[in-house]
Parts: sequence; structure tokens; C-alpha cells
Amino acid sequence: MTNPFRAIIATTLLIAATPAAAQEETAGWIERSNEYTSELMEMQAQFAPESFAQLGLEQYDGLAMDLGPDLDTRYISAARQQIAEFRQALAQTNDPNLRQDLEILIHSLELDVESTRLGSELMLDWYDIPQVVFGNINGLLDDQVVPERRAKAVELLRRYTGLHEGSTPLTELAKARFEESRTPGKIGPYRGDVADALPKIPTYIQGIRDLFAKYDIAAPAALDAMERQFTEYGEWEEAHVLPAARDDFRLPPELYAHRLKTMGIDIDPETLIRRARRGFYEIRQQMDGLAPLVAAKMGFEKTDYPSVIAELQKTTVPKEELESFYAERLGNLEEVVRRENVVSLPDYPVLMRLASDAESAASPAPHMLMPRLIGNTGERGTFVLTTANPSAGEEEYNDFNFAAASWTLSVHEGRPGHELQFAQMVERGVSQARILYAFNSTNAEGWALYAEAEMQPYEPIEGQLIALQHRLLRASRAMLDPMLNLGQIDVESARRILAEEARFSPAMVQQELDRYTFRMPGQAGSYYYGYSQIIDLRIATELALGEKFDRQAFNDFLIGQGLLPIDLLAEAVRNDFIPSQMGKTS
Repeated sequence: MTNPFRAIIATTLLIAATPAAAQEETAGWIERSNEYTSELMEMQAQFAPESFAQLGLEQYDGLAMDLGPDLDTRYISAARQQIAEFRQALAQTNDPNLRQDLEILIHSLELDVESTRLGSELMLDWYDIPQVVFGNINGLLDDQVVPERRAKAVELLRRYTGLHEGSTPLTELAKARFEESRTPGKIGPYRGDVADALPKIPTYIQGIRDLFAKYDIAAPAALDAMERQFTEYGEWEEAHVLPAARDDFRLPPELYAHRLKTMGIDIDPETLIRRARRGFYEIRQQMDGLAPLVAAKMGFEKTDYPSVIAELQKTTVPKEELESFYAERLGNLEEVVRRENVVSLPDYPVLMRLASDAESAASPAPHMLMPRLIGNTGERGTFVLTTANPSAGEEEYNDFNFAAASWTLSVHEGRPGHELQFAQMVERGVSQARILYAFNSTNAEGWALYAEAEMQPYEPIEGQLIALQHRLLRASRAMLDPMLNLGQIDVESARRILAEEARFSPAMVQQELDRYTFRMPGQAGSYYYGYSQIIDLRIATELALGEKFDRQAFNDFLIGQGLLPIDLLAEAVRNDFIPSQMGKTS
């Protein structure tokens, strides 16, 4: 579906650190930058108010997204006008910090305009409305959202169902958008995507009902209308969307290339594939070397890494004990981080819980839910562990519910991975442009994978083997996502690599293939690419500083930069971190 709001709907948002400056000067440029960012947020909130409500802007609670006629044209026009205003402001300021923020805002808008233009020109406009509505309701009906705000869920659902005065059911607007986009030369949504969405509709209906019941919020008329409309929408999708769907999951080449750019992958796909292939070989060799040691420790008869992983997976943690088990593991890791001076940590624990059925349907991979980023009053990120993939039928994950897997997954989603990134976003006094619009998946996922590597030496050897398995998965992603989307490999061959080489369960493999083919094509390569860029920067910094290199200081500096694009991150290390460390006495 067309997504004109890349920067504000993205699952992971980011910040960058404030460069050193006098406090009053810093406050001055940040205040001016925030005024510009507020202009942009106000413009974009006219199209997607729910996204800004979830960021913490309470004035948008209860308001529903715009799916009206000529949406793409109207958004592009508004974005271009905003770009022109920001360019004029850029020409009138000499402050380097303010200039960088304006450039961040302009770049984000330019990517949005290009995404919207390409989608509008090449694709029919289909929305998985039940998933969209569940996601937005789930963001509002949450334990960390105050009751006064949660009450706005009634208004939001009434707007979605057309019961609020002046509103039209979102399903009807989505149908009209689809029909409006039906012009010659465009391709439909991927058939597998639509087919995956249809059976999940009852799960989303029940998930929304469960959320209203959990918080004792009464909305019987709206809930009944939602159920009727979602059910009818599914019937309409079967009758109108499926016949127009395409059998080939591949995006038009120019659209796929643009998606890579929005993820921060600034090399061509062929180069990414070559790098990933080399990494795949090297990681697999390390697994071959470590597996016999794990087998000896655990008393396993077979010593090859596929057999060792299979044996480790047999000792599972019961589902009802997973939350407490992972809480203990997260505590273990924090002790190691502090003892080994890996990176500075906050003084409060990580929040973690299991996903609901509807959350697993919407996002089958383990993930971190971001906290409120604007006006935060103590809200924290939450590590959500999925235990099932509805798209895989009756197959269940056995990839995360055994002890050896808990180490690296806790690092990636918890600390010092994504949770620490969000904690820094909340705690540092930086501009909203850098909190909201410097999005770059390469740096976000690159840091989390780098954090896995930093912690690997301190884990038990069985945990180290699974850490390598997950790194092999990231190399597989960077290899298979572009190969699939460029037609260089077929789905069944990719499935074999993930199942037989990377050794993941059928449910996990299906989640991966869905990710590459229709959930997030282009995103999967950002993990390994970002990781390779960060470790390259790490070694370059070690060589520059020699004995003065301080790992904790380096890691604190990186995490303090938030998710700045890699080239700007490297520039900050060269221009700020290295000179500051060179000046220190031993």
C-alpha cells in the first residue's frame, strides 16, 4: 500500500545527540528547531493523527487518518510546500546545528514525496484496515497510557466506524481509495499478502474487543459496527482485491531501490549481496568451530552445529514462565554490562511481556514497543516476545523459548540494544527533529546487532552459539532479501537456506520469507549492513586512538548519537569523539 508518511509511521524512531555547546545556546537553537518540527508535525498530523498521538501529542487522541479522495496528490502538495519553506529558512540561518536539523526535515520530506509518487504511479492502493485499526487502538489502550487518554479510544473507534458525526467508515474510504487508484499500468498488491491478511480479521476483531474489555471501556455500538464492517471488508477484498492481485511478490525495480534508500542502505543491492555472502561463510565457519565445545559441555552425542542447536531447543521454558525467565536474563545481562564497562545503563529495569494473539498476527517477530517520545512522564519501551506466527498455521516458534536463545535476543530487544536506544531518546534533551525525523533502520538495527556482538564474549558458550546463529540470520537477510526481489533466487531455495543452514523453525522461516516478500521488502538487509558499518567505524577509531581507546566511552558516544545516518555518525566520531579522547591524559 502507498505509505506517504515514512518518518512518522515507522516502527522505530530515533534521535541524535546535541553537539557540545553552551547550555543557553543549545536551548536557543533547539527551541527554534522544535518550532520548525512542530510545523511539519502539524501538517502531517492532518493525514495521520494517530501516529502523532502515539508519539505523545495528546491533542490528536481520538482523531482518525485521512483516506479521502486525491490523498497522494494532496500530501505531495503539502510536503512540497513545507520543503520550500524549510529551504528558505535554511538559506537564512548560519547555525550549524539548526542547519542540520532543517536538512534532516527536508530529507525526510523528500523521501516521503518520492515514496508517495512511486507508489501512486506504480501500485494499486490497498489497505489492510483491520490490522491498521488494531495497531492504532493497541497503541492507545496500553498500561502506560493514562486513563483520560485511553477513554479517547471510544471516539477513535466511532470515527473508524462512521458513528461519529461527520465521519465515514474507514473501510468505505479504503474501498474508494482502491477504486480511485485503478488506472491502467498499475500492479495490484501481492496475492500472498492479501491471502495472509484475510484469515486474521477475526483475530483483530477479538483483539480490539479484548482491549476495550481489559480497560473496562464501554463501546458496544462501535464494537458491533466494527465487527460487521471488518467482516464485510474481508468479503469485499475476496471479491475485488484478490482478482486484481499479482502473483509475483517482487516490487517494480525503482520502488525496491527506493525502499533500500529509505532504510539507510546506501550501496547497490549487488554489493550488499556480495558482502552478505562473505559474512555468511565466515559466521557459519565460526559456528562449526564452536558447536563441538557446546556439545562437550552439554553432553550431546552429535557435534555438528545443526544437531547441537536442535538439542538445545529441546529444553524449553514453559510459556507461563517465559516472562519471569526473560526478566531474570535481562538482569543477568545488566550485571555483565556494568561489570565489564560495556556501556552506561539507566537505573531502572527493562519492561518485557508476551504478545497477544492479535499482536502476533500484526507483527510475528519479537520487537520493542517505543515509549512516548514527546512529553514523556516516565513511560518506557517494552520488549514484546512473540510465541506464535499465525501465518504459519499450527506451527509454533521454538526459536526463543529455550535458555541459550534468551541471551542474544534479550541483548537485541532489551539492553544494550533497542531498549537502551529508546531510553536515551527519552532522557537526552535533544531537538524533536532528531527525535522524530532522522529515521534510519540501518543505524537502529545495526546498533542492536553490534550490541549482540559486544555481549557475546560474556555469554555461556551455548548462548554464544545461538548469538552466531542469529548473526547468520542477519547475513542471510542481507543476501536473500535483495536476491529474492531481484529474481536471483526462488522462495523455496531461500526457505531451504533459512531452515537447513540457519536452522530456524518453520514458523520463524515463514515469518522471514513474509518479511522479504511483502511485509517489509528492503528492510531486512539493514541489520547486517548497519552492523558492518558500525564495526568498521569501531576498528577505525581503535586504530586512530591506540592505547587511548576507551570502549565504554565509544559506545556511550554512539548510543548518544541516537540513530544518526551512518555517514553523519562517522563524521561525529572523527570530528568530536576522537579529538576529545586524544586530549585526555592517560
